[in-house]
Amino acid sequence: MEPNKANAMDHVVLVLFENRSFDNLLGYLTGPDGVQVVDGVVGKVLTNPVPTGVEPVPAGEPGAPDLVTYGPAPDWRTPDPDPGEEHQHTNTQLFNILDAGNRGRRAHEMATTNAPAAGQVPTMDGFVTDYVSTFESLRGRPPTYAEYRQIMQGHTPDQVPVLSGLAQGFAVFDHWFSEVPSQTFPNRSFWTAGTSSGLVVNGPAKDFHSGNTAETLFDRLEAKGLDWKVYVLEPCPISITGAIHSPRLKRWFHDHFVPFAQFERDVAAGELPSFSLVEPNLLAGHADYHPPFGDAVVPGLDLPVDTGSSVVSGEHFLSRLYEAVRTAPTEGRSNVWNTALLVGWDEPGGTYDHVPPPAAVPPDGKVSANGFAFDRSGYRVPAVLVSPWVDEGTVATEEYRHTSLLATLRARWDLGEPFTRRDASAATFHHLFSRDRPRPPADWPRPGPPGGPADLQQAATMEQSLSSLGRHMVHGMAHVARDHGVGHHDDPDAFDPAGDANVVVPQAVFLGAARVFGDHFFTQLAPRRSRQVSRRAGAPDVQTSDLGHGLRLEWTYPSPDALGMALMFGTR
Repeated sequence: MEPNKANAMDHVVLVLFENRSFDNLLGYLTGPDGVQVVDGVVGKVLTNPVPTGVEPVPAGEPGAPDLVTYGPAPDWRTPDPDPGEEHQHTNTQLFNILDAGNRGRRAHEMATTNAPAAGQVPTMDGFVTDYVSTFESLRGRPPTYAEYRQIMQGHTPDQVPVLSGLAQGFAVFDHWFSEVPSQTFPNRSFWTAGTSSGLVVNGPAKDFHSGNTAETLFDRLEAKGLDWKVYVLEPCPISITGAIHSPRLKRWFHDHFVPFAQFERDVAAGELPSFSLVEPNLLAGHADYHPPFGDAVVPGLDLPVDTGSSVVSGEHFLSRLYEAVRTAPTEGRSNVWNTALLVGWDEPGGTYDHVPPPAAVPPDGKVSANGFAFDRSGYRVPAVLVSPWVDEGTVATEEYRHTSLLATLRARWDLGEPFTRRDASAATFHHLFSRDRPRPPADWPRPGPPGGPADLQQAATMEQSLSSLGRHMVHGMAHVARDHGVGHHDDPDAFDPAGDANVVVPQAVFLGAARVFGDHFFTQLAPRRSRQVSRRAGAPDVQTSDLGHGLRLEWTYPSPDALGMALMFGTR
């Protein structure tokens, strides 16, 4: 059968990466002739003021002593440490508002949210202010100029050749906005539900388990008889998508959440579902492009983590995913002609961008606990659409947002009414499938290979680092274990954030604990491993697991769903 443009979106693959702005990854993107056609940074003088109390811009550096000028990143690890990403930090970044008493404090320690006045227009000049404050909260000292200028640096195409090659070779969106001026969980929820049920920050993460009851795209697909899967990069034992939508999705944890290796098998066999959501390993390994974490996972515990490079390992995983799609069969239920790949990010994660985000339609009238009415967007993130029906060099300059996917799929697959007022107002992008005849895969770009030192190139799947999301999940497990009197070590303070500040707990222990909980719920993500799991004689509701390193995890199931889920999705 001849390929038909009407079938271009029969199978949609969405991969969601982490915490990078458009300027940070694609700000230096140009066309083949070297001319910039996206709204990036080339030819612009972009600055942020230097706050008081830190080293001024040295003589001979670009800009004035009190202004930091945007420039190219020196390497793959920029910025390091990780910028602030919570709502409080994002407000400072967008408006350069840092309320008295909030400097040098982490988001959950801040007395206010640094909120702007009603109707105030973002100035995009608070990134250095916020990064200095974040650095001080992490390191206990002001940063040097070389350290704080990292937030005003972005990656060049030779540092991210895979993403840049796909952006040049297909369609790139240069005004795709995140939905919430905040962090991962709420923004990912908007991708798949058009709301985050009034939740504006990740923590306490247990709130998403109990309170994020919004209807999801997956519910609509089920009702329409369309199949779907969530593919998670190994060896991550849990799915963040499942976590944030657990009230709706937990009934499908055992059969719809599968390893990424299954995606490669499904695409090669022509058996992709209608909708595929691909998650990098969001717990460890940095296959998600997340900036280096550079901090203890639990306050008071010094963990030797984060040895990998987020950009390098992210590039490797994107290359692997793209190659699977590019080499799909030309016939079959799913094939190269009827499969579209959307490469997206959840939120910018505190990395600099120069375009002010617009106002947004409140999705459902819910207001967060700290008073945010969801009437402002987060700022720009990269987005690229890969399809044989998309012209090379396409630049989509209109305003798009995460809920544009929901709006597009509702129209394409007849999924019914809008999920919320947010996706009802979002632009669709199916018009970008504009070619009369598809480009054969032999003519598709072959970007790369990814750069970076050899010792950083294996981090995509190796458990060499713990992510910011890992911090939330692991801290939650430790908190809940403490609250329930769970025994796990001869020294009970070993997992306690209030314990000995000099305790060093190997990250393998935390990852091992995550596997225990993942084994119980996301059974296909956690194949049986060589570990002892036993029930105590006479106490069938108590289980123990030897995690190695002299540590033993012990957990109780007064109610498997209630406690087990709390262990996975506990507080910050």
